[in-house]
Amino acid sequence: MATIEDLHKLDIRVGRIVEVEEYPEARKPSYTMKIDFGSEVGVKQSIGQFTHYTKDELTGRLVAGVVNFPPFQMGPAVSEVLTLGFPDEEGKAILVVPEKDVPLGGKLF
Repeated sequence: MATIEDLHKLDIRVGRIVEVEEYPEARKPSYTMKIDFGSEVGVKQSIGQFTHYTKDELTGRLVAGVVNFPPFQMGPAVSEVLTLGFPDEEGKAILVVPEKDVPLGGKLF
């Protein structure tokens, strides 16, 4: 069972997707995304299966991400951030996003 201390170990912040590219080397359809998490964290790369969104729909969108996991090698690219999402009824990844515009780098509490 996880404890509240375990939750506090995660650094979950809000960022804005600034660049999206297709990632054909992935086993499942995926994008590489550059996400700006503000001045404290900076711009990080994330690889995610959010391909039911278009690149234009993703670019500029606020997202939540875990920024303190170690980098994860996914084929030739490295994912530096875990972008958070939930599966919908069809199993497609739906982004976790703030309801209102919030400052980049804001930490989940």
